[in-house]
Amino acid sequence: MGRTVRDGLRLTTEQEQFVALAKEFAAEEIRPRARAVDEADTESPLDVWDKASKLGLTSCMIGERFGGGGVTDLLTQVLVQQELCHGDIGIGNLITSNGFFSAPVENLGTPEQQERFLGPLGTERPPLTAVAVTEPGSGSDAASIRTSARRQGDEYVLNGQKTWISNAPYAEMFVIFATVDPAKRARGVTAFVVPRDTPGLSVGPPFRKMGQRAIVNAEVFLDDVRVPVGNRLGEEGQGFAGLMRTFDASRILIGAATTGLARAALDFASGYAREREQFGVPIIRHQAVAFRLADMATRVDTSHLLAVRAATLYDEGHDVAQESAMAKLVGSENAMWCTHAAVQTLGGNGYSREYPVERWMRDAKLEEIEEGTSDIQRLIISRGLGAR
Repeated sequence: MGRTVRDGLRLTTEQEQFVALAKEFAAEEIRPRARAVDEADTESPLDVWDKASKLGLTSCMIGERFGGGGVTDLLTQVLVQQELCHGDIGIGNLITSNGFFSAPVENLGTPEQQERFLGPLGTERPPLTAVAVTEPGSGSDAASIRTSARRQGDEYVLNGQKTWISNAPYAEMFVIFATVDPAKRARGVTAFVVPRDTPGLSVGPPFRKMGQRAIVNAEVFLDDVRVPVGNRLGEEGQGFAGLMRTFDASRILIGAATTGLARAALDFASGYAREREQFGVPIIRHQAVAFRLADMATRVDTSHLLAVRAATLYDEGHDVAQESAMAKLVGSENAMWCTHAAVQTLGGNGYSREYPVERWMRDAKLEEIEEGTSDIQRLIISRGLGAR
């Protein structure tokens, strides 16, 4: 067993090595590129992706039997995600984005499908992938999707439009969620793996976004896209349950990512406050600033502990819908609060693009929206308390 960390976790040597690798990569490869990637706006840093791939960071969550790193426990993934996103949350999320694709394949796919679709992700130069759920008329209400899947013999014909699809301009494989019957809502949702070169699938131009520009989003159009039955994940109507299980894990990882971002804001603001002088003393000696930093530190630890708890329960096989929602809700809102506090601590410099905190505040906002807004997370939590 490894050393004991402040939150009481005892890490194995392997866990410590993965975390140290992520921390070093974030400092040496991610942080120095973050500003340029943000200013490029609609281009993912594929050179950073390639470097991360060679180290196994893009496939660490893929099982060893598929050539991945075998970090299949969510707790280790949480600790790695925190470190990558301490460097930059957009680039950190890009590096681990294939985990979002692999989750529904693992949750719903047969052993043959898992080998076929996950095997390429464990190679030294893995493809980028994407998951397509959101539609122009369907965001938080994923059961209301309208993209249709009509069976014809040994194929399904998909028609519809997806939007805000991360990695869409670069993805070589998509998990597309469609419905075999809109009237069935959740019970009609079905998942399909669709290669990018499938006739009828096209991708729109990149969206220009407020933040997290390392991951490029675009629309995906499906016009009579024919998909073999062998590319259907699970049975008809099982897609929604698989998606919710995927969200249980991914929302915890968002809690981890936002913890890394909030910690970056705390580290930068506290370092600045120790050096910046006003009224003859470093501003950290002014109570207003010191108390703001104290609140930031408390929020960072709160987010971290909620993510760790949720990941531990997930690994033990518990239903973690509530705990996952709490980790995302608190992590995302704390990151927004902490990045705003960092801007406030830097004053005028915080408003300047010469300093990273304004970018971090823009980056943080996304996490209160994606994969279920804060309102949706509160709905999930309240339902667990009996408010149905």
